Amino acid sequence: MNFLIKILYLISKLPLKILYIFSDIIFFLNYYIVGYRKNVITQNLKNSFPEKSDEEINKIKKKFYRNFSDYLVETVKSFSISETESRVRMQHINQEVFHQAKAEGKNVIMLAGHVFNWEWINVLAKVIPQDHCHPVYRKVNSEFWENQMKRVRNNFGNEALEAKEVILNIFRSKNDGSSAYMFVADQTPHSSKITYGLEFLNQRTPVFIGYDKLATRMDLAFVYCEMKKVKRGYYQVNYHRIYPDGEKFTEHEVVKKFHKLLENTLHKYPDNYLWSHRKWKYQDSIKSFDSEKI
Repeated sequence: MNFLIKILYLISKLPLKILYIFSDIIFFLNYYIVGYRKNVITQNLKNSFPEKSDEEINKIKKKFYRNFSDYLVETVKSFSISETESRVRMQHINQEVFHQAKAEGKNVIMLAGHVFNWEWINVLAKVIPQDHCHPVYRKVNSEFWENQMKRVRNNFGNEALEAKEVILNIFRSKNDGSSAYMFVADQTPHSSKITYGLEFLNQRTPVFIGYDKLATRMDLAFVYCEMKKVKRGYYQVNYHRIYPDGEKFTEHEVVKKFHKLLENTLHKYPDNYLWSHRKWKYQDSIKSFDSEKI
């Protein structure tokens, strides 16, 4: 394993223009030969955008494979990317929301989707006024990849937290505006843990609601992270404060507002989402379904 780590680290030191050659090869193999999760991707796109023609779906699918291939090599690049290069390649728009939360004495809960490239958002820890930034990750079966991705998410002074411990950590920490927590919030719960679902992208969708408990019990600042791929190797993330309709969030309100914002993003940039993810495989396990249009 140590040998593999060294190899990956050495590869990550290559300039991105070289790594994108590997991406082009991965794209060719995936799209034209292997057809990685081709049926899953096609069905997800057709279900999500029923108004689009087969030709439009195929164009989105092809662009997705290109973006997915770039994501893979960019993730490897994360092993050694410098703070300077990260700042150049990921532009952070509307940082005022973090300063506002700091002034209000409220910790920040950041909600992002699986929109490329969410792995490069970590340099935000060097930009915002919060003293502690906690990327939230979920354990994977491979101990090797678990350790590597945790190490990547601890770059730039971040303090990564595993999903099972983060909610308790937030409740126990002082809510004083000094901490920010980064959730990739469109995770799919295991079938045994699905308690709530809503209509998202024209489909019954099981959703993770751990952060909803925070919204209804604590006075926190919720922020949506809208990712945009400007061009190859360059991204923007625009931060939007999510406010309750009333004095405070009601049950599932922040969940619905997050998914509505994410849905709007995917209508604008449909090829930049992780369509290979089997997000809708547990539809039948939803115990409580909110049929209200988000």
